[in-house]
Amino acid sequence: MLSSHPSKNREKHAEAIVADLFESHGWEVLASSAEKNRCPDLIVQRGTQCFVIEIKALAEGRADRVIPLLSQSILVAQANTRDVGCGQPLAVICVENASQSLLKQVSLFFERYAPNVAVGIISEHGLRYFQGGGLEDLNAEPELPRSFGSGISNQAINIFSDLNQWMLKVLLAPEIPDHLLEAPRLKYRSVSELAEAAKVSNMSASRFLQQLRNEGFLDESSRYVTLVRRAELFRRWRSVAMRFAPERPMRFLIRGNQEQQIRSLFASHDGEAVLGLFAAADALQLGHVSGVPPFVYVPKLPQPGDKNWKVLLMASPSEAPHLILRQALSPQSTLRGAVHRDGLIVSDVIQIWLDVANHPSRGEEQANLIYQKLLRPIIDNGN
Repeated sequence: MLSSHPSKNREKHAEAIVADLFESHGWEVLASSAEKNRCPDLIVQRGTQCFVIEIKALAEGRADRVIPLLSQSILVAQANTRDVGCGQPLAVICVENASQSLLKQVSLFFERYAPNVAVGIISEHGLRYFQGGGLEDLNAEPELPRSFGSGISNQAINIFSDLNQWMLKVLLAPEIPDHLLEAPRLKYRSVSELAEAAKVSNMSASRFLQQLRNEGFLDESSRYVTLVRRAELFRRWRSVAMRFAPERPMRFLIRGNQEQQIRSLFASHDGEAVLGLFAAADALQLGHVSGVPPFVYVPKLPQPGDKNWKVLLMASPSEAPHLILRQALSPQSTLRGAVHRDGLIVSDVIQIWLDVANHPSRGEEQANLIYQKLLRPIIDNGN
């Protein structure tokens, strides 16, 4: 919680939140003030996009305090961008709470005074509001509190965030056959070693390991990073996967061999589609349930008429779908851990176990098979 941090630490806490947000959406954190002695708070890049970010934090989300600080941050971000010599300036203000009134005033300020600079407002309740720079895919509505009086700082240190799930897979990878999980297979003695192997920032790896330590999931006597209390860890991990994932039943526009059509679909969406659930279990020779349409994970469900998905159309309620597109709730973990099998990108075995466990079509049976064949020895090894 921002209000619980001394002012001198508030900025670092806010920087960590922003770094995690960008990394969870596929951005690479190239530099941060916590890692390098340089002026910008963060520099992030994804493909050809690059942003030089200035971050400020306030305990209160009052407009009369946020707008002046945002104005200052815009000027600093612009100056830092000129010094760096590339990228676009981005000013971000982190607050504990952000009202709709505040967002409206920020929007008016942006449109009138800073249309060429990207700006963002982030609250610890989960609200993400960005304007400019094509960053609108980061936007999110605030999360409802789980219970009255519950803390909200867990947003920043969620042990099962997208990237944290990926790092859990990296730590478990040496105990899993490489044809069932794509990940480096090393032992790690430091934050930097884990960060380098997992391709995340030192900041993200550090906060992840600290949270594991805080919750008693690390073996303090081992010279390597070693997970313990794994039964509880996997139980909580599975409960996180129970969240609803948006999905859409689809049919191929032209009739044909469905297996060949699915392969062609993957070929045309290389790196953007992952075979999941029961079809993925079949591909890894762990299948147990038949008769369920293949699930295909995508980072975001396509909009109607999207030309990149023109070979598919929405199945009507009276039609049996050829496949089901499902939006990945943890796209980084799902894609990074996926394996290549016979021209398809297939979910890793941990991801399959997480995803099928609560599926109504005999998902519990499929999950139990995977647990008995593979996961039980791994879990028992850390208890």
